[in-house]
Amino acid sequence: MSKVTVVGAGNVGATCANVLAHKDLVNEVVLLDIKGDMARGKALDSWQQAPIDYYSTRLVGTEDYAATADSDIVVITAGIPRKPGMSRDDLIATNAKIVNMVSSSIMEHSKNPIIIVVSNPLDVMTYAAYKASGLDASRVFGMAGILDTARYRAFLATELNVSPKDIQAVLMGGHGDTMVPLPRYTTVAGIPVLELIDKDKLDAIVERTKVGGGELVKLMGTSAWYAPGAAAAQMVESIVRDEQRIFPCCVRLDGQYGINDMFLGAPVKLGKNGIEQIIELQLNDDEKALLTESAQHVRSVMDVFEKMDI
Repeated sequence: MSKVTVVGAGNVGATCANVLAHKDLVNEVVLLDIKGDMARGKALDSWQQAPIDYYSTRLVGTEDYAATADSDIVVITAGIPRKPGMSRDDLIATNAKIVNMVSSSIMEHSKNPIIIVVSNPLDVMTYAAYKASGLDASRVFGMAGILDTARYRAFLATELNVSPKDIQAVLMGGHGDTMVPLPRYTTVAGIPVLELIDKDKLDAIVERTKVGGGELVKLMGTSAWYAPGAAAAQMVESIVRDEQRIFPCCVRLDGQYGINDMFLGAPVKLGKNGIEQIIELQLNDDEKALLTESAQHVRSVMDVFEKMDI
């Protein structure tokens, strides 16, 4: 793989492109935005960073989809950001049209790319990109679980005063307040987290994780970008290097966990072909109930999207 396109030169997209460049994974990263000069400026700024931080990946900024031709992977971050008081669901009308247009335009110039969706509301925008692109479901998926688990792990690292490197966790469900962190699958250097922290403190961290995006919106007046951009770049790295890493991603479920024809967060194996495998955990009754509730919420937003007939 030699080329990655990032659509959307806002904070998340520019961060993703910059992190990818630093990883030196591919020959070229194209940063595309309807504001072409903004994309060109941020790409140029990152390219001028290359002699300082020692990477060779070329960065190109553009508003022209022709420049994305033959992209191996496309990361879609385009869309309006969430503002204070705005739910992710409020974004659906505008962002669905944007994601639809972006996906169609990408497919005019690249034959069989892998598409990673970051735009919100994430689960439904991934579904929109899947429909618009016509690609196999293994090649269209969303970035949410990596970000959400990162927040969860960061909060735990702070509480336990340990390195976040040693914390592993699984999180499922929709990207939003109904997400399902799974403490039973959370470990610190292999030690079950419940052996290291009181349940009430862990429950409080789980609840903070669920509203982690909203917490940052309240603090900054807009959505986060460092962690989301880096999370998308980590997915790209696993694909380009064919690492077969296991991440929670927003994927199309067709019978797994008793859920059909819906994009929802679940653990997957991520490699050169995109979603190599969807992993089915043996959830207990409480976890199943939470996942079902999250799926019902996502389904209600999907129904709104379908009625728009975009």
